[in-house]
Amino acid sequence: MMKIQVVGVVGAGVMGIGVAQNLAQTGHQVILVDISEEILDKAKKEIKNNIRFQGFFNKNEKAENPDNILHRIKFSTNYKFLESAEFVIENATEKWDIKKEIYAQLDAICPPETVFAANTSAISITRIGSATKRADKIIGMHFMNPVPMKPMVEMIRGYHTSDETISTAKELLAQMGKEGILVNDSPGFVSNRVLMLTINEAIFLIQDQVASVSEVDRIFKTCFGHKMGPLETADLIGLDTILFSVEVLYESFNDSKYRPCPLLKKMVDAGLYGRKSGQGFYSYNGAI
Repeated sequence: MMKIQVVGVVGAGVMGIGVAQNLAQTGHQVILVDISEEILDKAKKEIKNNIRFQGFFNKNEKAENPDNILHRIKFSTNYKFLESAEFVIENATEKWDIKKEIYAQLDAICPPETVFAANTSAISITRIGSATKRADKIIGMHFMNPVPMKPMVEMIRGYHTSDETISTAKELLAQMGKEGILVNDSPGFVSNRVLMLTINEAIFLIQDQVASVSEVDRIFKTCFGHKMGPLETADLIGLDTILFSVEVLYESFNDSKYRPCPLLKKMVDAGLYGRKSGQGFYSYNGAI
């Protein structure tokens, strides 16, 4: 299989920025699309800072000039540029109404052979496929944060996803220096069906005053060897994303074990999203 050259990335939030950066660093031409120039300007600055930060930690490796990497990324609010993309990775908010509109646009603009990968944490890949005329070319690629530093991706096969699409997605991941673990389509897949429940339950512990934030995280880090506790992880992912994901699980399974913690809802209503807002379960020196 020939190297995939041009990759579209929809959504310039935390995950979209990481995916675009990783692709540009592995020599791909990237088209990063979002709804406003303001969001794209912020994304450009963050990618430049992230590359420099990475270079600072990898002093033994010969780092490429950040400007050269940035030159491989086209920042645009116009979906029309995605007509040249061989592969598109969508990273929009975890809301079906938003995603449905995006896929309708992508389906109309991109060539029939273009594969669409949903970087979603909970929404059904089969459902996403139903919003297009290419259900066989829809796959889930659930990247972990921070994307450039995580070697593994959870891949999700929708009902109609073809073996050829899976092979193409695995090839792109290999080009990005990553591997994929293929699972079947079910709300939350494997990682978030477990992780979101864990985080939500940890937030209930705070609400019920069973332990402090730092105590909950310390137990997971020292007793189980986790690099981060569940509440630190929540701040990294974004509490708004956590809430969307838990709500999707609750709606999908109609099971009370997935009910969102009232404290999680309250924090999201207050704009306490975690690292990206500068305040979540922990305080950060300026929004990251």
